[in-house]
Amino acid sequence: MKVIICGAGQVGWQIARHLSGERNDVTVVDNNPDLVRRATDTLDVQGIAGFASYPDVLEKAGARDADMVIAATYSDEVNMVTCQVAHSVFDVPRKIARLRSQSYLTAIYSDLYRRDHLPIDVVISPEREVAEAALQRLAAPAAFDTEQFLDGGAQLLGLSIDETCPIVNTPLRQLSDLFSTLRAVVVGVRREGTLFAPEPGDQLFVGDSCYLMTHGDDTQRALEIFGKSHKKQERVVLIGGGNVGLAVADRLEKGPNRIRAKMIERNRKNAEVAAEALERTIVLHGDGLDVALLSEAGVDRADAALCVTDDDKTNMLAAVRAKAAGCPMVIALINDPTLAPLMEPLGIDAYINPRGTTVSSILRHIRHGRVRSVYSIGDAEAEVIEAEVLSTSPIAGSKIRDIDFPEGVLVGAVRKGDQVVKPTGGLRIDEGDLIVLFSLTEDVPEVERLLQVSIDFF
Repeated sequence: MKVIICGAGQVGWQIARHLSGERNDVTVVDNNPDLVRRATDTLDVQGIAGFASYPDVLEKAGARDADMVIAATYSDEVNMVTCQVAHSVFDVPRKIARLRSQSYLTAIYSDLYRRDHLPIDVVISPEREVAEAALQRLAAPAAFDTEQFLDGGAQLLGLSIDETCPIVNTPLRQLSDLFSTLRAVVVGVRREGTLFAPEPGDQLFVGDSCYLMTHGDDTQRALEIFGKSHKKQERVVLIGGGNVGLAVADRLEKGPNRIRAKMIERNRKNAEVAAEALERTIVLHGDGLDVALLSEAGVDRADAALCVTDDDKTNMLAAVRAKAAGCPMVIALINDPTLAPLMEPLGIDAYINPRGTTVSSILRHIRHGRVRSVYSIGDAEAEVIEAEVLSTSPIAGSKIRDIDFPEGVLVGAVRKGDQVVKPTGGLRIDEGDLIVLFSLTEDVPEVERLLQVSIDFF
């Protein structure tokens, strides 16, 4: 597949890394020559320096025979014009645009993106993706990472293993004997910085982090078995009232749980916009690092503090301040993945990686149509893939124990009809089943072969 990626920032670079690693023909376009050079030096991609929306630049990038254009520059307008030029001049079959401005995303204007108007096949909103990720973190406060699959029928939980975990030093195969009715599978373990897919004889040790795939109805029980208590979220303090903070607060107000939120925003204009847009959320104007203001927001009585300003270091320091003030659950928005290892030493309970959520969202739309969902774990170390089993797939009609999965792949959940079932060795995978697989990145091409879902589907 021939793909042109417009924008060589963090998201564009990460998508280029994924696609070039799967032997696709990738060209990166950016008006910053240094970013283009970084991409061509570190990845197996071609690079063009220039404005992505210019027809001559797209032509140099090979748009005449491209299968897809992904417009992920920092400018919404450049992304929109790039898709229009790719369609009108070069007839590129598939166009994906990242749009940030909420005005472009309002549902009543969705006709704008029809093929006879502004032809964009898929619109990705980083702010909405991050807001959704933040809400999922709040819904499972004991987990450092969480994502839903099978339309909410299965949930991935990232859990830190500490002394309170009752199943430390227990072989994973014994979990089925001890908790025979628990529909949950440990699909990934991170130990001393290395992520791997565990075998039945492996044990969990204090200091490990594990990824658990659980049936949606068994989430609370699974958390208890792993020594994680669940406390209902009633009060939340939001530090940062930009697009992400505003989207989270809006969703909290409209949600069924009636969570009470207070927001701290440093920029007066943003604070005024938030105060006008929100009904029940109290908006305070000031610095989220100010101890007195945090106290006024009641961070010591809050169930969680969510730090979502546009500055990583501010988010980290605000989270540390909130934790020191007595907030039991602090979540920070972190753009720079190299800062992630600092989260645990600083006592930050969970972090949200906007790049990771946006990359996952884009991957979901560039995999074959039978792949329903893709979630990227860590720094692109693994993927959780949800797909429909085709009749042509080598795994159709086989029992899980008889399928030759690579070492880095585990089945996390299976849905047969309307029922989500726990994957066991004797479970037969049939055509039409939905299957959720954990796969280390190097094994993804083999997973796609087993599913007969090649990325070269255009």
